[in-house]
Amino acid sequence: MSDFTSNFWEIYISGITLVGIVACLVLLFVTGKMKASTSSDNTTGHVWDGDLREMNNPLPRWWSYMFVITIVFSLGYLMLYPGLGSYPGKLSWTSAGQHKAEVDKGNAETAPIYAKFMAMKPEEVAKDAQAMAIGERLYGNNCAQCHASDARGNKGFPNLTDGDWLHGGTTEKIKETLVGGRIGNMPPMAAAVGGADDVKNVAQYVLSLSGSPHDSTRAALGKEKFAVCAACHGPDGKGMQAVGSANLTDNIWLHGFGEKAIVEMVNNGKVNVMPAQGEKLTEAQIHVLTAYVWGMSNK
Repeated sequence: MSDFTSNFWEIYISGITLVGIVACLVLLFVTGKMKASTSSDNTTGHVWDGDLREMNNPLPRWWSYMFVITIVFSLGYLMLYPGLGSYPGKLSWTSAGQHKAEVDKGNAETAPIYAKFMAMKPEEVAKDAQAMAIGERLYGNNCAQCHASDARGNKGFPNLTDGDWLHGGTTEKIKETLVGGRIGNMPPMAAAVGGADDVKNVAQYVLSLSGSPHDSTRAALGKEKFAVCAACHGPDGKGMQAVGSANLTDNIWLHGFGEKAIVEMVNNGKVNVMPAQGEKLTEAQIHVLTAYVWGMSNK
């Protein structure tokens, strides 16, 4: 309820909850005291199939007691656990707290296994079959959603099995990426490059850098305009790992290949986010996952 500027909704929801419980109790009590008009033989007058008569017998006591127990249980639950607006309950239980406790318990149970790997360099861990089996599960749970189950990536998500690394493929850089995440930002550059024709010329020049099919005339015109791109990608277009800029001279295209894809990138820019895993995974899990990712491109 902290997203609201007043406590109206807190009171409203709490009120409905409590009124509903009390109403059930009152309804049970009132209906237990009511007597329906019946015939002298204690039937309601309803007859089915000629001889099936509806009797007017009260509910069994155990059934009524079950209703009362349910109501008492609900009141006790609301007193111990959160359920009335922002009231945290006497036990101060939260789903996040329970999740953390379970995760901490699991980490404590597996700590002896990870301790052996923490004493090894990532390159050595990458040769350990048990460590790689653990790394595979860590990868599947935390990385495969973007980089695919085979780690070959998707459009917009890097292939982790080749030697092309925006920020570097050493174990130190991989660990740095896993812990802190990455934010890749290619700003829109159309205004700096010039008009629409200039953007197309630059696109052709970029294609020429990797030896891809291109218009040599347009590429020659785009070479001069490429100067605004060289600030990040370098004058030779090989990129700079210090800023995470792509190498434009290879044949690896993260966001699509061809003039159309390059023009769209220059016009609109692109922001890519690699979420940080440092707070989600333990240091030991990061260590093993680093070795696993490094090993996929250094087999």
